[in-house]
Order: sequence, then structure tokens, then C-alpha cells
Amino acid sequence: MIYGYARVSTAGQSLKEQLQEIRKENVLNKNIYHEKFTGTTTHRPVLEELMNKLKSNDTLVVTKLDRLARKTSEAIELIEKLMNMDVTIKVINLGTLENTSMGRMIYRTLLSVAEMERDMIVERTQAGKVYAKQHNPNYHEGRPSRAKSSKKDNYKAIYEYKKYHTAKETASAFNISTRTVFYVNSLF
Repeated sequence: MIYGYARVSTAGQSLKEQLQEIRKENVLNKNIYHEKFTGTTTHRPVLEELMNKLKSNDTLVVTKLDRLARKTSEAIELIEKLMNMDVTIKVINLGTLENTSMGRMIYRTLLSVAEMERDMIVERTQAGKVYAKQHNPNYHEGRPSRAKSSKKDNYKAIYEYKKYHTAKETASAFNISTRTVFYVNSLF
């Protein structure tokens, strides 16, 4: 049996491209498992469901190795478990990983490079923050805060609009959720 697994880290990301690539590998839609869950842990509900389904001589198709896991140690543990189950892992952008000396060497090397790349991104981000703190007196982390007076003015406008319109109409007019409309009304 051939299965596919696709993952993105956040709800805002799309699985569309991964799913298309996996389908091109002749994986049936019913055998494609996907989720929006961080890759920093292998304790992911859909992945665990798939792992319980895989059997000897099955093939698992992923677009990239880091879709299975981001940390080298966790990915190695997962891939070794699959290899010990005699599951072949087809990584679309890389090739097929099998339980051979060469296959094990290749995936350990690639995962180490991927982890190093991720660590370098984190280091560059931290260095950029340090630089910004030293050279920009107005620098602060996080989202910029809204001016309180404009926020109050906006809330007042929402409140006034709601007096003559439904919550749904108000939410649509101000491009906010109905829950926010009710929140704003509770302030007055």
C-alpha cells in the first residue's frame, strides 16, 4: 500500500502544493494523511494515526524530509522505526530511503543539514534583534501597539453603528468578527 503524508506548521499555511505533489506519485486521496501541526514534535495526531496504519512493505511518500520532523533526533527515530517495519520512505525532492547502509547515511546527513539551516535562521534572527536594539532607540519586539486614542475612537464608531444595525452587519462594515462587536458593546 502507498500512503502519503503532508504537513504545514501553521494554520495560515497551505497544504495544496504538497498534496498535489503526493497525488502525482499515484497515492490515492483516501491514503493521504495531512495536518497543520508544528514539526518540532513527532507527537502529532494524524501522523500517529498513519504510523498505526503502516505495515511491512508499505511505502510512505512525503514531499520533503522535514515534513516528517524538524529535529534530527526525532526524525532519525521516526525513520528508523519505519525502516525496522520494512516501510520504504519516498522523499519526492530527494529519492527513496530504504533500510540499507547508504540509505541510513543519506537521511542522517540530510537531516543534520536541515537542522543546521534552521538553527542558522534562528541565530540570524536573534542577531538582527540585537543589532536593532543597539541601533534603533525606538525598537521593541512584538506587534506595534495601536494608538489608544484611535482604538477608542474606533470602538466608539463600532458602538454607535451597532445601535442601528445587527451585530453581523456591524462586523461586516468594520471587517471584524461578531464576537468583537459584542466585546466592544460590553465596554460601553
